[in-house]
Amino acid sequence: MRVLSIASTGMMAQQMNVEVISNNIANINTTAFKRSRAEFQDLMYQAEKRQGSQSTDSGTIVPTGVEVGLGVRPTSVNRINTTGNLTSTGNELDLAIEGRGYFNVTQPGGDTVYTRAGSFKLSPEGTIVTADGFTVAPGITVPQGTREVVINRSGEVLAYVDGKPQPVNQGQLAMTVFVNDSGLEALGDNLFRATPASGEPQEGLAGQAGFGTIRQKYLESSNVNVVQEITELISAQRAYEMNAKVIEAGDQMASTMTNMR
Repeated sequence: MRVLSIASTGMMAQQMNVEVISNNIANINTTAFKRSRAEFQDLMYQAEKRQGSQSTDSGTIVPTGVEVGLGVRPTSVNRINTTGNLTSTGNELDLAIEGRGYFNVTQPGGDTVYTRAGSFKLSPEGTIVTADGFTVAPGITVPQGTREVVINRSGEVLAYVDGKPQPVNQGQLAMTVFVNDSGLEALGDNLFRATPASGEPQEGLAGQAGFGTIRQKYLESSNVNVVQEITELISAQRAYEMNAKVIEAGDQMASTMTNMR
C-alpha cells in the first residue's frame, strides 16, 4: 500500500518543519538573528490513466486522468532577512545597521565573513573586535587615553582623546551587501560566508546608495515573532498528527485485508 510511504514523507517533512521553528524560538533573543521558514514540494506522481490520452477509437480524450502523488519533500530552509527592531543599549561599541548590509569580519586565517550583530568589543590592543575576538574590518584601533568613542551614521570612528580638543578620526567601518542574502552560508556565532548563491560581495560604506546606515548605542533584535512561531508550531504538530493517523488507518486496512484471506 502506498499510503504508508506517502504519510511517512509527510511526517518527516513536518518533523523538519518543527525543527526549524524550534531553532527560531531558541534564538528569539539572539542579536540580529533572522528567522527561517521550511519550504516543501510535492513528490512525483504515478499516472494510472493519463489525461489527454484517447479513451476510444473515435478520438475521445480523457479530460482529467488518474494521478496519485507519492508524498512531499523539503526543498529549502529560507532565511527571512527582514530587519529586526533596534534596541537602545547605551554602549558606545554597540552598533546596529539600519537597512541593508553586513559588517566585515576578518577571521584568524585571513578569511572574510559577515555579520549584522554589532555587539563589538575592544581587544587588549584597542582594536574593535567581535565577541570572539575577530577583527572588524578594516581593523580600527582606538588610541590609549580615549575617553569617548563616537561612531557616526557613515561608520566613521571618532576618538575623543585626553588632551586633544578635537576628535581624532581613526577610520571608517567597511560594509558589504549581497544580491541574495538568503544564499549566504550560516556559520553560527552570528557569522555568514559568501557562496555562489549569494552573489559576489559588493563592498562599500554605510550611507552610500544601496547601503544602510549605522546607529551607535543600538543593537538589532531578532526578527522572530513569538505569536507567529507558536501558531506555525501548532499547525505543524497537527499536520504531523494527521499523517500519523493516516499511517494508523493504512495499517488497519492492511490488517483487514490480511484477515480476509
